[in-house]
Amino acid sequence: MYTEVIDGLPQWLIDGALLGIALSVVVAAIFYVGVTRFPGRGAVDGREPSGESHRRDEIRSYLDAIGEQYAERHFVEGQHVAFYLPKRDVAITFDARAYYRIERSDTFPVLVEHELPGVALGPRLPFETPEISFEEDAGGELDPREAAHAVLGLPVGAGLEDIKRAYREKVKEVHPDHGGDEDEFKRVREAYTTAKQHAS
Repeated sequence: MYTEVIDGLPQWLIDGALLGIALSVVVAAIFYVGVTRFPGRGAVDGREPSGESHRRDEIRSYLDAIGEQYAERHFVEGQHVAFYLPKRDVAITFDARAYYRIERSDTFPVLVEHELPGVALGPRLPFETPEISFEEDAGGELDPREAAHAVLGLPVGAGLEDIKRAYREKVKEVHPDHGGDEDEFKRVREAYTTAKQHAS
């Protein structure tokens, strides 16, 4: 019966279908070789993309600054988390699914967005954290709050409404959809998050 169906089809249709299948196999093989031999920006050799790596560095610095013990890439309640605070039984994760699974356990989960600066982690933790000094470091760099306000073009004492207004204006200039630069856009978003955190 199968041969009768094939016999009823025009030869050009059969040839086209076979050629399409052959080309699909070749393209799939090229993609497979390309992905395995030349990995892109994703995780490589167990390292995460640079944005998450930068955020992990900031969180690590913050936890060190407040003197909190932590374990990285820890396994909690069947989920891998970015940081685990063993003395507090707190899991810090970038993964929303892991957050909701851990939430059902005795461990306190903290969900961290990739845009959240490390210094903004304190208010999300379920325990009192010491106030971290934001003074200039030995290299004379601005503290995170001053730097954030500078990016938004605001004085350090600006209120929340001023911060929101400045952010909206700045985004119009730097958003990639409006011809802006992706890195500059990320910098403005980070500045907004930091400035909001320290709004008077």
